[in-house]
Amino acid sequence: MLKLQVVMGIKEVLKTVIRSKKRPALLVVGDLMVDHYIWGAAKRLSPEAPVPVLSAKNETVTPGGAGNVAQNLLQLNARVAIGGLVGNDDAGRALVKQLDDELINTAGILVDPGRPTTIKSRMMAGNHQLLRVDKEVTENMNSALEQQLLAGLEKELEAADMVLLSDYNKGVLSPSFTQKLIRLCTKKRKKVIVDPKGLYYEKYSGAYLIKPNKRELAEAAVVEGIANDKELDAIAKKMLAKIKCNYLVVTKSEEGLDLISKKEYHNFPVKANEVFDVTGAGDTVFASLGYFLAIGLDIKTACELANYAAAVAVSKVGSVAVTIDEIAAIAAQNKK
Repeated sequence: MLKLQVVMGIKEVLKTVIRSKKRPALLVVGDLMVDHYIWGAAKRLSPEAPVPVLSAKNETVTPGGAGNVAQNLLQLNARVAIGGLVGNDDAGRALVKQLDDELINTAGILVDPGRPTTIKSRMMAGNHQLLRVDKEVTENMNSALEQQLLAGLEKELEAADMVLLSDYNKGVLSPSFTQKLIRLCTKKRKKVIVDPKGLYYEKYSGAYLIKPNKRELAEAAVVEGIANDKELDAIAKKMLAKIKCNYLVVTKSEEGLDLISKKEYHNFPVKANEVFDVTGAGDTVFASLGYFLAIGLDIKTACELANYAAAVAVSKVGSVAVTIDEIAAIAAQNKK
């Protein structure tokens, strides 16, 4: 682990990270899914209904959800293990094979015969998304699978520097399983960071950091919206008072991100030159935070670098992993 005293600038920090041969080990646990894209052009309306007709040209399939987080970590030069569920189907087998082929440790993935592998199919006319079709079952896994998954993850925890929980409300990170896993991580002195979903943040109690976006924070706090940063700070501090957690990192799409503790508030403005697609940007921020914290950076520096990573992600179309070199390049542009 790098022990960096960040009195140096961001460019110098990144140079040190790039020169280092350390590869932190991160364990990702959460909802695995397939991101399926159908690419084409839409030049006419259907005679059957007032909808565009997509003339399909090609298709792409990539790991989504927790799998996308794992790929982001891999691109950052981390060693990655992953845990979760897939269905007993071709999509699940193909997903596990793809992760295996990329040298991601898939020993923590179990087959649940009671659910299909989650697939999100997006119909794309150029860079414009026409429609998304989801194939999924979202019920919580049964107690037998819960115990089996926890036992397998306990073995993987030994090698992990940090644990990332990627929650998409697809049945893996139930309140009972999440609390059992966080307690196990605490026992083994492994920090946990969470990309949350849903309204019940108490299930993440004991985590080091939780990373909602602004809309998700508003929903969890049961408010209609968050008008400005002052409101965001107040709502986030109320949330922190309810749950045992050190930090909230709140992503704000094209507005950057905020870091809040019970006593502090820090704003990191947007760094993107152009915004084409925010798909997957939350996963990029989440993976970047985990990676930079795992190599020994302080929380504020990790947030600044994650903000640069998000700027790279939103400049591309679709869920695309970001490299250290790309983060360094955009950091250099912004520091001129």
